[in-house]
Amino acid sequence: MKTTRRSIIKSAAASTFVAAGLTSPYHSRAQASKKSTNPKFRIKRGRIKQSIMGWTFNPMPTPELAKLCKEIGLVAMEGVSPKHYSMIKELGMDVSLVGSHGFKQGPVNKENHGECVAKLTEAIELCAEAGFKRVITFTGMKEQGIDFEEAEKNCIECWKKVLPLAEKKKITLCLEHLNSRDDSHPMKGHPGYFGDDVDHCVKMINQIGSPSFKLLFDVYHVQVMNGDVIRRIRNYKDVIGHYHTAGNPGRAELDDNQEINYPAVMRAILETGYDGYVAQEFIPTWKDKALALRHAAEVCDV
Repeated sequence: MKTTRRSIIKSAAASTFVAAGLTSPYHSRAQASKKSTNPKFRIKRGRIKQSIMGWTFNPMPTPELAKLCKEIGLVAMEGVSPKHYSMIKELGMDVSLVGSHGFKQGPVNKENHGECVAKLTEAIELCAEAGFKRVITFTGMKEQGIDFEEAEKNCIECWKKVLPLAEKKKITLCLEHLNSRDDSHPMKGHPGYFGDDVDHCVKMINQIGSPSFKLLFDVYHVQVMNGDVIRRIRNYKDVIGHYHTAGNPGRAELDDNQEINYPAVMRAILETGYDGYVAQEFIPTWKDKALALRHAAEVCDV
């Protein structure tokens, strides 16, 4: 057989393909387009324990979404009413994160501490009783007359009031970092949010120094505000308690219209030894929302 430049290139490409482990009929791909989605896809590897943040699929009824998640192979849900918790458990799924106070009126202001403590306490008790493990918390919005140092102090003071209970019940409070840059939609960005710098959120977590207080690393929000996502995943692996996903820009599907290489991000998460949940929190723009969820599940099933 005659050796030509074309045959050499073809052979080298094939070798690279084999070495990359891409010869199996299924592999997760970055920037996968809508039309490449398998309408019958079901999670195969399951190394990433995928969940769904329920509010993003409104107005799809929660029972319908739960059945879809079960069919696709997601193993948990969050961001849904506690009235649905028993139904989720009956389907053999977990609740990956329990809600508490909102992101607007948080512990930045001492006047909010009573409500925040009450709601966090209630969530911790509910979480423990139901056998779940994580409760969400936020800093709240910056307020006039409260400077940076005071706001930080107030937040830490509030969280420390509930941490003894969380530690006793073996529940983890997860502080969510949110971006303050995107003002195009009330749930795509949160202008004025105090905890908008993930590095500062980690600083507060380290100041508290409790195994029951960790970071909710939202890949979308981190990309918008800070970038350098994989390096931060590696640097902050010891304080990360939960993950969220969404495509950027737009907080939409994890497809070829956004910039984050999600398979690489998922592999980086696994490399840190993380064994918790990764919740899909994109806002679907496709008419077929079920296909959008299958697509995201496939992209992240590394």
